[in-house]
Amino acid sequence: MGMMFSEILNYIPTIRYPERQVIFKERLVWTLISLIIYFMLSNLPLIGVSSESLAYFEQISIIFGAAMGTFAMLGIGPIVTASIIMQLLVGSGLIKVDLNTFEGRAWFQGMQKLLAIIFSFLESTSMVVFGALKPEIPTLEWSLFIIFQVALGSIIIIYLDDLISKWGIGSGVSLFILAGVSKGLFIRSFSFTRVGEGFVGVIPQIIYSIVNGIENISVFISAYIIPLLTTLIIFISVVYAQSLRVEIPLVLSSFRGFGRKWPLKFIYTSNMPVILASALLINLQLWGQMLYNRGISLLGSFSANGQPIGGVVYYLTPPRTFIIDVFTSNISMTEALRALSYTLYMIIFSVIFAVFWVNTSGMDARSVANQIVNAGMQIPGFRRDPRVMEKVLERYIPPLTVLGGGFVGLLAAFADLLGALTSGTGLLLAVMIAHNMYELIVQYNIEEMPSLLRRFIK
Repeated sequence: MGMMFSEILNYIPTIRYPERQVIFKERLVWTLISLIIYFMLSNLPLIGVSSESLAYFEQISIIFGAAMGTFAMLGIGPIVTASIIMQLLVGSGLIKVDLNTFEGRAWFQGMQKLLAIIFSFLESTSMVVFGALKPEIPTLEWSLFIIFQVALGSIIIIYLDDLISKWGIGSGVSLFILAGVSKGLFIRSFSFTRVGEGFVGVIPQIIYSIVNGIENISVFISAYIIPLLTTLIIFISVVYAQSLRVEIPLVLSSFRGFGRKWPLKFIYTSNMPVILASALLINLQLWGQMLYNRGISLLGSFSANGQPIGGVVYYLTPPRTFIIDVFTSNISMTEALRALSYTLYMIIFSVIFAVFWVNTSGMDARSVANQIVNAGMQIPGFRRDPRVMEKVLERYIPPLTVLGGGFVGLLAAFADLLGALTSGTGLLLAVMIAHNMYELIVQYNIEEMPSLLRRFIK
């Protein structure tokens, strides 16, 4: 079976790893090119799609970096879904592959890409078959053309992610999420577009209300002040948590007196557990909507605008007005139960995916121990033996994996329930991604950076 898949992977186009060191300017150029192409896809409308069907999937746009009704309709959905499937298969032992070797990791990444391409066609086909994307002209030819457009856009995004991860800065998955969340957050915060007698942006609306007099102080606080404060609290909490770390002292085995510290962050697995947990939940909701459109309420029932109103999915989605209802003493038992079940889901599945991610991405104690030994370093007072170093790292990495995964899950749920200016999960991811990208930039040679950017980082 493994040989058969390996033969198939030989026919899948891939972007090669650079055979030389890529300077910062070149990485920046490839990242910007990929981002421009992504924005072009997210603004290129699908041909022949009824606009009425697009409202069903508006809620996935933030987490999946998607743009409804465009070639970026699926966003990073197939990539994340393929990652979930591969991690579950490898983590459960159904697929045997040694991820500590270069060949094993290459096979895993190749299979993940192949699976993502397959999901591009499966998800686009499902959207058309189940009525989520309705052709303006209901014929087989137009349905196939819509499937082709959506799948093509998704495949381009898959290769943009591959390009950025090898030649750019960070990963395409993270970059596209950051781009979508930042755009929405900026509009929600500063837009001067008028809506009735107010503004779309919270800050212009606060200024407008103060200047013209606040009619209802309770509504003013719950609708504008609390979301703004929640956004700031999440931002500060994530930045602070990102700075927490355990530092393992190391020395060079061949040069006494020279050493460094190996940092193990509190949020050890960064944002990936929340991305995967949110993606799994969104997939459940998407399939629940499509099944409900066919009269099957196995996963839940939905309103005309696609919002869950009953069933399993309903109790796994956060009540967006939870904090407002608490503030106005209008909380119900159903809302409290939804808030509790959603919080528990985010914590538990973030921990599960954190453990899977550590074991499949080379971040486990054994892999890190081998990296340290191969770099010619050792922990003072211990033999330069990977097995000894692995035992020392086992004291820190598993606890950090569980605690960090649970913390980001709790923080994401907290942000969603308190009604931040954008999706709480999206806001959490955006802040973490921005912080991680900053750290990646700092790791590159500062002397290669443009003078303006160099002054900013210093």
